[in-house]
Amino acid sequence: MHIDTHCHINMMVKKEFDRPLSPDEIQAAQKIVEQAAASDVQIIINVGTNEVESNNCIALAQRYAAIYASVGLHPNDCTATWKAEIKAILTMARNKEVNKIVAIGECGMDFHYPDYHLQRQKDVFKAQIEIALEHDLALIVHTRDAPEETLYVLEEYKGQLTRGVIHCFSEDQTFADYVIEFGFMIGIGGTITYPKNHLLRSVATNTPLANIILETDAPFLPPQIIRGQQNHPSHIATIARFLAELREEKLEVIAAQTTDNAQTLFRLPH
Repeated sequence: MHIDTHCHINMMVKKEFDRPLSPDEIQAAQKIVEQAAASDVQIIINVGTNEVESNNCIALAQRYAAIYASVGLHPNDCTATWKAEIKAILTMARNKEVNKIVAIGECGMDFHYPDYHLQRQKDVFKAQIEIALEHDLALIVHTRDAPEETLYVLEEYKGQLTRGVIHCFSEDQTFADYVIEFGFMIGIGGTITYPKNHLLRSVATNTPLANIILETDAPFLPPQIIRGQQNHPSHIATIARFLAELREEKLEVIAAQTTDNAQTLFRLPH
């Protein structure tokens, strides 16, 4: 059994972002869930990026037994109305059982685009950490071109924040070791298969398997064998096989441990 710990099915079934899913689009997700199950991906965590898409994640989780939701505000979606969106995410979290919410995020810091707002990103990140702590939820952290600033914010919560993952891990071993001290996992996805990604392969080899979970980030970041195409939750199996070969371990060991890690982190049913 595999678990896709980070996916955006809501973005796979529609062409436009930031609008509610239609009933037909929610129904279209059934094929994705079935194809994933055929590759033994039995659980999918669908991750929100703003208020609208978080509500879409909840709608899919309520419709499909295999899907759970994470709700959050992505750093690139932090606008002047962020306080209202955070309030909405807090309301969602207060009903976490009904909404099948297992995490807050994805949230964090992203300095990739030159027009980022540093203070706003910090404030939004901290607000979501507070929600995760208040409602005893895992935290899904996005960090891009902002390693020091991400760690600076997380450091404030060291000792309190013990359940989290660095999504789509792309930093070095020092960063990995540091967040593992928090109790965090590192999320390994299709980018590990890219020929030039020697750094991530090194981290994935030298990090204890007990601190690794698998993700696709579908429809984004497809593994090398389908580069240029839409990614899919079923490719967790592809990532698991690559990781097994890289670490020279049995696929069954990789699948069992990463699944157990995800179940523990997100408090999913065993």
